[in-house]
Amino acid sequence: MARSSRTAPPPDDDFVERILDVDVSSEMQTSFLEYAYSVIYSRALPDARDGLKPVQRRILYSMNEMGVRPDRAHVKCARVVGQVMGLYHPHGDTAIYDALVRTAQPWTMRLPLVDGHGNFGSLDSGPAAMRYTECRMATAAAAMTDGLDSDTVDFKPNYDGKDVEPTVLPAAFPNLLVNGASGIAVGMATNCAPHNLVEVVQALRHLIRHPEADLDALMRFIPGPDLPSGGKIIGLDGIRDAYRTGKGSFRIRATARIEQVHPRRKGIVVTELPYMVGPERVIEQIKTLVTARKLQGIADVKDLTDLSTNGTRLVIEVKNGFNPEALLEQLYKLTKMEDNFAINAVALVEGQPRTLSLHDLLTVFLEHRYEVTRRRTAFARRKAEERLHLVQGLILAILDIDDVIAIIRGSDDTAAARARLREAFDLSELQANYILEMPLRRLTRFSTLELETERDALTAEIAELSAILDDADRLRSLVGDELAAIAKAHGTPRRTILLAASGVATTATAAPLEVADDPCRVLLSSTGLLARTADAEPLPEGGDRTNHDVVASTVLATARGDVGLVTSAGRVVRVNVLDLPTVPTTASAPNLQGGTHVSELVTLEPDEQPLALTTLSPDSPGLALGTAGGVVKRVNAEVLAKDAWEVIRLEPGDRVVGAVELRSPDVELVLISSDAQLLHFPAAAVRPQGRAGGGMAGIKLAAGARAVFFGAVPSADALVVTVAGSSAALPGTDAGAVKVTPFSEYPAKGRATGGVRCHRFLRGEDTLLLAWAGPAPALAAAASGAPVELPPADGRRDGSGAPSAQPIAAVASPRT
Repeated sequence: MARSSRTAPPPDDDFVERILDVDVSSEMQTSFLEYAYSVIYSRALPDARDGLKPVQRRILYSMNEMGVRPDRAHVKCARVVGQVMGLYHPHGDTAIYDALVRTAQPWTMRLPLVDGHGNFGSLDSGPAAMRYTECRMATAAAAMTDGLDSDTVDFKPNYDGKDVEPTVLPAAFPNLLVNGASGIAVGMATNCAPHNLVEVVQALRHLIRHPEADLDALMRFIPGPDLPSGGKIIGLDGIRDAYRTGKGSFRIRATARIEQVHPRRKGIVVTELPYMVGPERVIEQIKTLVTARKLQGIADVKDLTDLSTNGTRLVIEVKNGFNPEALLEQLYKLTKMEDNFAINAVALVEGQPRTLSLHDLLTVFLEHRYEVTRRRTAFARRKAEERLHLVQGLILAILDIDDVIAIIRGSDDTAAARARLREAFDLSELQANYILEMPLRRLTRFSTLELETERDALTAEIAELSAILDDADRLRSLVGDELAAIAKAHGTPRRTILLAASGVATTATAAPLEVADDPCRVLLSSTGLLARTADAEPLPEGGDRTNHDVVASTVLATARGDVGLVTSAGRVVRVNVLDLPTVPTTASAPNLQGGTHVSELVTLEPDEQPLALTTLSPDSPGLALGTAGGVVKRVNAEVLAKDAWEVIRLEPGDRVVGAVELRSPDVELVLISSDAQLLHFPAAAVRPQGRAGGGMAGIKLAAGARAVFFGAVPSADALVVTVAGSSAALPGTDAGAVKVTPFSEYPAKGRATGGVRCHRFLRGEDTLLLAWAGPAPALAAAASGAPVELPPADGRRDGSGAPSAQPIAAVASPRT
């Protein structure tokens, strides 16, 4: 058998071998710069406008194009990852899936963008494989992509040029500030902390009205980050530096309290850990320290965390004979129960990486929203003008419908019919084509009246849209209104507590064994901070309000004594004064920034709120309480050998709205209802009852109304503060209208009557958001604790209020 042979083809005469000598250092430099450019601009850094990295933006855009919206069923994550990788992101599926998982984790994102179904991991473990998990867009992601079909942003070709993708999303809220970002590029990195959406929107709306607002003005609305995991931020100086320069750091401390976890053993219960720190990591650190004998006094550590129901709960049992407070100090120092967060606000602005201050971040987002709103409005006007042009042509055709039909029937072809229609009715080519392409049955169904109505509506719409485009103030106002709607739809209360200084020392030195039983004054702030002063001197009245909070209640005590905390559930909870940190008292007001939150000392139900302090002494003058149902009660002093006991029997659905010690017999009890009715009567008109009593009728309420304030007011030198707003607004978003009136303007009425009107509602107002009555001066604070200026006293008892600069969360007096 002959063996076949293959010979090489003859060389091509046109091929000329060319070898170029390239300097290795130059080639390496060029290649490295190209790689660095790709990482910085295409992978690691977010855009300052929508706060998204390219992979995150492509995930949301793909889900929007696939129709995986909040009102649709979940789909497999593998399907979304495959779509993103095949069309827009030419990288590995692992990187895409990791980015998708992160946007769905509520402990990572303050406002998750993906609604995940299945095992998306935890702080200590990774998620299940993408073939097992499912996802769809969250409602917040729908707000990020809303307007993509209205020419709001530019598009660019995808990596293979066969499709297009947006260069940025319309982004209805500032995602970079709300959800934060982290990424490591080449030669630079970014790390932005999450913030509260409601606070950020308030700052944006203030910046819309005052574009030159300084940092102090913005920090009145955004006092600091609001982390998804809660916790406490210790030290505000680093936050101010980060907001001013784009770089700064702050300490995050776990929320912990001392509890009786065993009949004969106390323990440290951790309910919130620092951002991105898991309980298993803390447990591992504790075990390592105990094994190395660097930490003593721990009997056991139990992880009772249940993220789906109860959240984080880490129980650290303390051996008998060891001071839990001193052990907690060591845990803060030696473990991740206290961690550091470094802000490095680097993001892309006009394609260039920049380090941005708080003002820069807000301004870049506002400019983006102005452009998106302007383009969306221009798109809507263009569509309306096109439709108006067609409607005008239809009106002309309907008036002579018989002639139109005759012209069409008598024409040889479409071109002839088009020409004859344009000549006969003076139509444009677009109008003529629209009439020719429309089925005859639709043409005959139109009526002149309907078309004229549509024409007028379109004309009015075009005029409204043109007014927005021609008036920059209206455009900014529209952006502000849309931001307020986003805050109302997606806003949640603040989770992270801000403290300018530590309530517990961070050094590992032992706590003092003996503390002198000196007189002191115990303070409760409007944000739930508890503290004590070093002496029993009265609080200063008035002065320069530069501190972080207002005092809602105060009682005299001794350092080794107990006080009672009255709650909205009608309970008195015992609090050991020795457990409270000591705060300094300046010439203007006590500095409560170093206080300890109530949640660290006592266990309250989810809807139970601290209201006031009371003295636990048999010689106490007794308590007066008022409920939302208009019930008032006086109860004599009674100290029980318990940690908590009830002082009023509440009806189902009722709660206590105010409690006060009757330190003087010459006081008036005051009740203010949500429909702006004020009633006051002498305390002597209410007879004392035992703890089991349910009280007696205080104020007669109208249908649907409830009492919003109860207190005791001296007959002279007192003020009434009322804030009116809308009951439909999200709590904490409506600044409302505030009015200050001398208490003497309101006549006394008998108990169980309706009282007199104390505030006149204007349009858009239907309820009192807040009410307070007490001795002058009156001091107001926002939810963050920042002071809010009140207007001067108005002698009209039923007048309307003046707009407040920001929402008021509490009003108090240093003479409380």
